[in-house]
Amino acid sequence: MSLSAKFRRAPTRIVTGAFILNSGLGKLGAGDETAKQIHGMAAGAYPALAKVPPKPFLKALAASEITLGGALLLPVVPAGLAGLALAGFSGSLLGMWWRTPGMHEPGSVRPTQQGTAIAKDSWMLGIGAALVADAVLDPARTKRMEMTHDVRVAGTRSATKARSAAKLGRARTEARAAKAAHSAQLTRAKAEAKAVRAAAKAGARARGAKRASRRALDKVAR
Repeated sequence: MSLSAKFRRAPTRIVTGAFILNSGLGKLGAGDETAKQIHGMAAGAYPALAKVPPKPFLKALAASEITLGGALLLPVVPAGLAGLALAGFSGSLLGMWWRTPGMHEPGSVRPTQQGTAIAKDSWMLGIGAALVADAVLDPARTKRMEMTHDVRVAGTRSATKARSAAKLGRARTEARAAKAAHSAQLTRAKAEAKAVRAAAKAGARARGAKRASRRALDKVAR
């Protein structure tokens, strides 16, 4: 179970679990009159419960509520399992409400004033169904999120590789351009050096020719 799923389910699990746990703890210290009243209502809806004495029945009901409330409050209990237990518990309460005369209007699901208190337990049935549905659909949601994440990571990696390739291409182009410029500079330097040497040789020849002409003139003058 992902952390986001735990946070998403936490409000309904905490509120419902605390409500049911408090109800179960309250029934542990209930007296005989309360036990007879709750047992009579349950036995009227489910005749098989008439064979169970009121006091043991109330203790079993209290233990069931405490267990269910604790399961909802503990995040280690899977949401699907807790939702199924909550749906079964609330379903039995709504079944008792429907089977008890005077709890709802004849031929209608609208509760009477007397049955409103029990009919309100329908919200627990809705929460239980929502927990089960969320637990069933969560793996698909998680898988979809993982696939979206993988696509984003792959896209980021592709973009990074493309940027790296472009940067490497620019670096190679700049290196070739620098190499070409360096070669051109060397070529110009060699040409300039060659021109300087040629000019020096030409100057030396001119000076040699000038000295030779002077010597020839000196000979003629003698």
